[in-house]
Amino acid sequence: MAAGGQGGIRPVRWHRNTLVVIDQTRLPQEYVERTLRSVEDVAEAINRLRVRGAPLIGITAAYGVALAASLAPEPTAIRAAIDQLRATRPTARDLFAALDRMERAATHNPADPARVLLDEALAIHAADLTAGRLIATQAAQVFTTPGWTMTICNTGALATGGEGTALGLIAAGYRLGLVSGVYVLETRPILQGARLTAWELQQLDIPFQLLPDSAAASLIATGRVAAIATGADRIARNGDTANKVGTRMLAELADRHQVPFHIVAPRTTFDAATPSGAAIPIEQRAGVEVMVFNGQPVAPDGTTVYNPAFDVTDAGLIGSYVTDAGVFAPNELEDSRIWN
Repeated sequence: MAAGGQGGIRPVRWHRNTLVVIDQTRLPQEYVERTLRSVEDVAEAINRLRVRGAPLIGITAAYGVALAASLAPEPTAIRAAIDQLRATRPTARDLFAALDRMERAATHNPADPARVLLDEALAIHAADLTAGRLIATQAAQVFTTPGWTMTICNTGALATGGEGTALGLIAAGYRLGLVSGVYVLETRPILQGARLTAWELQQLDIPFQLLPDSAAASLIATGRVAAIATGADRIARNGDTANKVGTRMLAELADRHQVPFHIVAPRTTFDAATPSGAAIPIEQRAGVEVMVFNGQPVAPDGTTVYNPAFDVTDAGLIGSYVTDAGVFAPNELEDSRIWN
């Protein structure tokens, strides 16, 4: 594995006019890198969750536009690539922030759009790496009560340009002696916690325990959870936050049991154009993700499924937002440094 972000993980890299990504559907059984050679390959990788995590989706989409321009530099082809990538996953704000940047860059040098767009994609990737490092510096301010931290889904290097959001913050807290270990929710139905976060924590040699999502309430009630830190896919102007389904459950439990609850995300995840959580589009995933487990059906034929990829946590349930611009309480989100 080439050197990269946390634990040496490089989830995406540009290599000889192709895009190389870790195929996250193959982890933890196999570490497989997949070479993407067209915008269709990039869209498929995002849709199929080979690439996932809001910051990484944005970075990968930006490279997808650069890849499309290297193959067909005409403005109509670049526009078609941007439109195709916009249609992949509706909730992740970073996807649209990155594609907006690529769209603006495409107009700057019509004579050499491929070069301009690759430079812009590389800049987006570099900015996310910097954001992750800045987020990690907030650990001492966030983890004021040492102990075990709980998290859901995957927010480490695999979800970003290589540094992580919530898991990067947790790893920094562990290095400072403020986090003793991590309670990892399995994260049904795709098991991003069990498959990906547990794998990353092993690479980082950080103690962890895996638990079913449905066991979170009883564990939190014991008082053994010192803090909860999760990522975010979109943060509305009033602070309402969309993240992996199950996050609202954790926020409600944290509020009831007075456990600090932190949303950890770069500024690219904050969406000033979305007034509240009610306006955040929530992606609905295919029912097969719930009806089939490990290739075997677990529900009778004809079963209908409600399978939202995300839920929305009200700002009033969130203790703080940990960002690359600092740590903010909900009533401090008017700070202009946050909003895109």
